[in-house]
Amino acid sequence: MGGHLTYDDRRKIAEGLAEGLSYAEIARRLGRPRSTVGREIARNGGPYGYRAARAQQATGWRARRRPSPPLSAPAAADTGGRDPRAVREYEDRLTAVMSGMPPMAARVLVCLFTSDAGDMTVADLVERLRVSPASISKGVGWLEQVGLVKRERDSRRERYLIDEEVWYRAWLVGTRSMALWADAVREGVDVLGVQTPAGHRLHTASRFFRLLSDDMAAAAEHYRQTVSPATRNADRAP
Repeated sequence: MGGHLTYDDRRKIAEGLAEGLSYAEIARRLGRPRSTVGREIARNGGPYGYRAARAQQATGWRARRRPSPPLSAPAAADTGGRDPRAVREYEDRLTAVMSGMPPMAARVLVCLFTSDAGDMTVADLVERLRVSPASISKGVGWLEQVGLVKRERDSRRERYLIDEEVWYRAWLVGTRSMALWADAVREGVDVLGVQTPAGHRLHTASRFFRLLSDDMAAAAEHYRQTVSPATRNADRAP
């Protein structure tokens, strides 16, 4: 089956996600490539926010606002000579795997991370993602809250920046989350009683989360000492 996705296709994608099917299984049912299904979901809310009607409307809006260039069109200037379509497809795939964060935050983070400059203004992001400034602000706000991006004022404009430590910082966020899970679950052991089935279950879970937290913290420290750009720069300093 070729051509663009229809509303019936999008409805089946939404049903497949609700059933917990993999992208590959949804694609098989539709008779479409897995990459097509992955891009469709990434562009329209991710696996937890995908809605068929909303995706259909958004596709029509994008078609009116940003017609697709012909295959023979030269690469856009801001892609450094790269194939714009290949870049966009990669960004969609990378966004799709960031299912643990809000969809708009994931899209903003991917834009910043794949930008050679590593920084963008709100206007840049609005043009790149074809969404409202309010949507950008919401995504950036979440990223700032967890320390994945920062803002600087350039003349009269604010720029959002990402540095080479972004994955390290993201990993630290996950490490703290595991530690919080371990502590929260461990409190239940005292409340329910360690000798009870529920207490024993919570005790086992707490040990699991604590083990994850410790391993993640050790990996972060190893990165900081051996791989971190900040560490390398310090070593090269006179």
